[in-house]
Parts: sequence; C-alpha cells; structure tokens
Amino acid sequence: MQTRKLGNSGLEVSALGLGCMGLTFGYGPAAKESDAIALIQRAYDLGVDFFDSAEAYSQGVNEALLGKALKPYRNKVKIATKFGFKDGDATKGLDSSPARIRTVVEASLKHLQTDVIDLLYQHRVDPNVPIEEVAGTVKDLIAEGKVKYFGMSEAGVQSIRKAHAVQPVAALQSEYSLWWREPEKEILPTLEELGIGFVPFSPLGKGFLTGAINENTEFDKTDFRNIVPRFSEENRKANQAMVDAIGKIAKEKNATNAQIALAWVLAQKPWIVPIPGTTKIHRLEENLGAVAIQLSSDDLREIENAVSKIDVQGARYPQQLQDRVGK
Repeated sequence: MQTRKLGNSGLEVSALGLGCMGLTFGYGPAAKESDAIALIQRAYDLGVDFFDSAEAYSQGVNEALLGKALKPYRNKVKIATKFGFKDGDATKGLDSSPARIRTVVEASLKHLQTDVIDLLYQHRVDPNVPIEEVAGTVKDLIAEGKVKYFGMSEAGVQSIRKAHAVQPVAALQSEYSLWWREPEKEILPTLEELGIGFVPFSPLGKGFLTGAINENTEFDKTDFRNIVPRFSEENRKANQAMVDAIGKIAKEKNATNAQIALAWVLAQKPWIVPIPGTTKIHRLEENLGAVAIQLSSDDLREIENAVSKIDVQGARYPQQLQDRVGK
C-alpha cells in the first residue's frame, strides 16, 4: 500500500483510508459486529492504516467497534474521530463548546481503547463558538498528549484560516468526487496554500458512482439517502449518464467504476486521501485496487471531457443539512 502525507502536518497515512460510518450508521441497519470487525481487520491486512469514525456515528458505538477491531494493531494505525454535536446526536444541533469537546474526547478515548486520538476533527463549524476557541481547546488537548493532530470537516475558507492560525489544521474532511466537485473552487486552493491535507468522504458518490444503484433501487427505511435530493428516483435516472461515462472509461482500463472514480480522486493532488466506506469485504478489496491504477494525463482529459458534458441533477443535501456546511 502506498502512503501519502496529509499536507505539511507530518501525518502520513495509507493512500486510501476506511470510512467506518456505514458499519453502524447512516446506510440502513448496522452490520453484524463480527462482520464489521472482520472487514476492519481485512483492511488492515491489506495495508490500510487510516480509519475514520465519529462520536455522532451511533453515539460511540462506531468508535467502540473500531477500538475492539484495531486493539491488536493500535500502535500501527491512525484513528480519526470527531466532536461537534449535542449529545453526539446530529439531529440535536451543534455544540463545540470547550467543555463539550473535552467530554467527547474522554469518551472517545475510552471507546477507542486508546490513550491518544491521532486526528480529531470538528464535525461541523459551530456558529455559536468562535473557531479560535475551538482550535485553542484542541491545541491544549494536543499539549496534554490526548490528541496528535487537529482536523476540520465541511468548514469554509474563513473558518479554516482562522483555526489554522491558532492550531495548524492537519486535514480537512469534506465530500469530493466526480459528481461533487465544489471543493475545487475555493477549498482545494486554500488547502494547498496552507499545507493542509484533504480527506474526501463519499468519493464514490455515496455508492452511486459504482453502478450498483439505479432508479429502481430501494433503500432501507433508515438509509440516509432517502432524504438526499440527488437520490430521488428521477434524479437517479438522470444521473445515470455519469455512471455510464465512468463505466466506458473503466472498461477501457480493465477496471471497475469504483476503481476509476477513486483513482480520479487520488490523481487530483498528492495530499488527498479518500476514505471510501463499505460493509462488504469484496468491495473493500475492489476499492483498494484503485491505488494501483495510474491515470495518465490523457486518461484524465478523457474523463474530464466525458463528465463535463453531464449536468448532475439534485442537491447533495436537504436544505437543513446544507445550512451546516461551508461555514
């Protein structure tokens, strides 16, 4: 497995990480614990050393799962987790008060069965708490040896700059893929300027770019995608053109849609580390195959030409969730 450095922070991780949210939260029923542990450990065996969780993914259940699965290899992996919601529940609103941050960190350390969090993200910017105060609190936690690196998630340029001035931000986590390219406008240039790494979640478009989802797919009633405008039946039908374009290139390269979509993200910058998630070992293995795919400048031009003609339909979030990002 190749490794990458997340900006200038000194944090070096496997070129692909594993997003663990879907093992317990967001995409229907939680995976069976033994299956989830097997998947996490298989990822480790295949060279993945960067694992992503959050308090808000089932109020600590996700972290506890990760702690259990990674305990045998704890000193050989980097674990990222997040704070930022009231009671660790995204439906209750934001809370990045210093006291709350400290409470979350103590709980996360217990759940993860560790004495230090490698990368601690603010899950969403809290407009009620100055970002300098948040960064200062994490700076103190780093000084105390409870956290190694500070990250932000879905933050806007001004918040990133203000936070970075207090405590260097190692990584920004936001959505980025062939069908969500908003970060290219302001975020990526800012991260490059400041030497901050980028950790894209949903690099496979919440599964859509793999080709495994179409207009007839029925999601479990607890699946987050049911409320995502981009995943309405009519928008899935319209957006199939994106999948078809990726599929054509995948065929030429003797690869899968998922591998091309991930290889494209990896090819954008050397300090980008995508964290695709899955509950299936064969999908994990398929995803990791993307690291070996080298897209030439001609390949990238062909992909750009194909997808630039496609107007992706539907917002990526319902309005109440969109209101929390880019602050």
